[in-house]
Amino acid sequence: MDGNIVFEMIMKDLGLSEESLRNTLTLLGRGATVPFIARYRKERTGGLDEVQIRDIAEKFAYYAELEARKETILKSIKEQGKLTDELSAKIGSCRQKYILEDIYLPFKPRQRTKATAAKEKGLEPLADMILVTQPLDGDRLAIISGFVSQEKGVPTVEAALEESLEIVIEKISESPDIRTMLRDNFRKKGVLISKARYELAGTKTKFESYYNFAELIAQSPSHRVLAIRRGAKEQVLTWEIDLAEDAVLKSIETRLVKNSRSIFHKDLLRAIEVCYRRSLKSSIEVEVFRMKLSEAEKEAINVFAKNLRNLLLVPPAGHKVIMGVDPGIKTGCKVAVIDKNGGFKEYSPIFPFTSDRQREEAGHIVTGLLKKYGVELIAIGNGTASKETKTFIDDIIKRNGLDVKAIVVSEAGASVYSASDSARAEFPDLDITVRGAISIARRVQDPLADLVKIDPKAIGVGQYQHDVSQSELKKALDATVESCVNYVGVELNTASKELLSYVSGIGPYLAGNIIKHRSEKGQFTEKKGLLKVLGLGPKVFEQCAGFLKIRESVNPLDNSAIHPESFHIVEKMSASLGVSPDKLIGNEELLSRIAISDHVTDEAGIPTITDIIEELKKPGLDPRDEFTSVEFSSSINDIDDLSIGSVLEGVVTNVTNFGAFVDVGVHQDGLMHISRMSEKFVKNPYEIVSVGDRIKVKIVSVDKVLKRISLEMNKKS
Repeated sequence: MDGNIVFEMIMKDLGLSEESLRNTLTLLGRGATVPFIARYRKERTGGLDEVQIRDIAEKFAYYAELEARKETILKSIKEQGKLTDELSAKIGSCRQKYILEDIYLPFKPRQRTKATAAKEKGLEPLADMILVTQPLDGDRLAIISGFVSQEKGVPTVEAALEESLEIVIEKISESPDIRTMLRDNFRKKGVLISKARYELAGTKTKFESYYNFAELIAQSPSHRVLAIRRGAKEQVLTWEIDLAEDAVLKSIETRLVKNSRSIFHKDLLRAIEVCYRRSLKSSIEVEVFRMKLSEAEKEAINVFAKNLRNLLLVPPAGHKVIMGVDPGIKTGCKVAVIDKNGGFKEYSPIFPFTSDRQREEAGHIVTGLLKKYGVELIAIGNGTASKETKTFIDDIIKRNGLDVKAIVVSEAGASVYSASDSARAEFPDLDITVRGAISIARRVQDPLADLVKIDPKAIGVGQYQHDVSQSELKKALDATVESCVNYVGVELNTASKELLSYVSGIGPYLAGNIIKHRSEKGQFTEKKGLLKVLGLGPKVFEQCAGFLKIRESVNPLDNSAIHPESFHIVEKMSASLGVSPDKLIGNEELLSRIAISDHVTDEAGIPTITDIIEELKKPGLDPRDEFTSVEFSSSINDIDDLSIGSVLEGVVTNVTNFGAFVDVGVHQDGLMHISRMSEKFVKNPYEIVSVGDRIKVKIVSVDKVLKRISLEMNKKS
């Protein structure tokens, strides 16, 4: 692989400076993580953010694969004795994988074809006359007759012509120029058509809106393309890409016909028509649909990742004692209390909806737990009976005059966590339902810390997640979780193995070793203690140390995002002011007296010094917003209670390209279409809302049979 070629292609694609790109690739090549490079190596990269660095990594992987494929293809063609300087140069300058495969197609080893057999019978010269030389003079039949041979299995003039045309058809179908032209036409002008399979016509299915559907494929949004693909997979729909055939044939003729007075003109036209109908149309059609699907999958994955990021960064309630309630009617409610650090304290089942006696008993249990542990917040899952449970809890709070608030929260994924290996390892003696209640409480205390334990696909913030490349989806979601964890930072002495495993440079193995070390040796008193963890050496320490915090460290800087490699800079700053380093923390008056230029070095430039000063102003500050909760209407508990025109408070649970889904407290999310988000045109729903947003919406329509709720943004919200 030619590294310089790859480097030049990336630089051209992303418009980056040579120094910035080269340094970033060097850091990535040495195993530095994206969060580490973005935060602690700004001087080296020119201040590139995580998105730009990941773009560089993706481009490098793509072009590295492309160059490796070029080498394989060049070797294959050379071994066939067909490699020319022109062909080699064409392959060398290629920048797209599908075009490279077009170039290689005529040389690709294949199964025996009709054209192969015709070549073996000596008919290729005739094919070349029809396609390449296109003679104007001569006796057509006499020329064809010259290729008739009983010995070679070409008994008649008709056989000679037909078999030679097979060679022509194959050459046309393998022409990179023809394929590129057709591909562009199909992508720009092709109409994507979907229909119900004949036997299902008139049958109601979830794909009914695609039974007679047609639109330019260039304008088809990702969710429609993915829906059509899913409908085809489920044997409900058929699809095709339609392109005006006459115009297509004419465009092919324009490229192949050198002279319409050729004696083989009609034969060439027939070969073009057969080639298009028999081979090219279906081949290019499938290829273009796959390309569109690839774009759609990438967009769907990006939407999922964006929603996941917003969900993971939902503001935490923080260090509060929280009661988690997993509601239920017949099976009762499961109640669990966690302490300020998320540690499990006590559990009790209650049955407030079975009888008056048990309701009274449930009230005593809840009251006792609230008072015993000084519960500061009650989190109720939004499953069955959540509204009834909240009413019951609110009544207890009011009757006892308690200073505590009850809120309803999403319990998506809680059951997945409850049954996971992680939950069983943490709470081997607790029932699965108890773990669910603990998860509900923890996701309010710190959504990020709890949700990292759950497979992102189980959280419910994506669409068509099972229809996209699972490897690419996992890669994107893992990168999102990694980004969020390192953005917020992690408390070293309380973090779970799952949370630690996403910290820059650590991973599951070292996270387990940290937990084991913490259990056997006690809590860490300083970050340098990490170097005593089995397998965690200086290289990993460099990557992870800045993202870990120790609240009660012997060095107060350990509770900040200042990297230990820069502690000496803080010491120099404090010395210049005649104070100890701890006196700088939170002291904006002292910090304002520091001249940034006095501390700039070759290793630590203005960006790093600026970041250090900003972090000293508010060390350990959680970058997430302040915690808020949504208040669902107490009078609306079911879809039957909804009235058109009513304004309700809700929480955004999912955002798509066509709108957003909003939970208004009736166990069925409503859809706010993109056209109903604003009086002005909205191109991107993310301009208006994000997952986790608290908003006010108006009920536009309710379909109680199909359980569909249509919403619009309340103009006063």
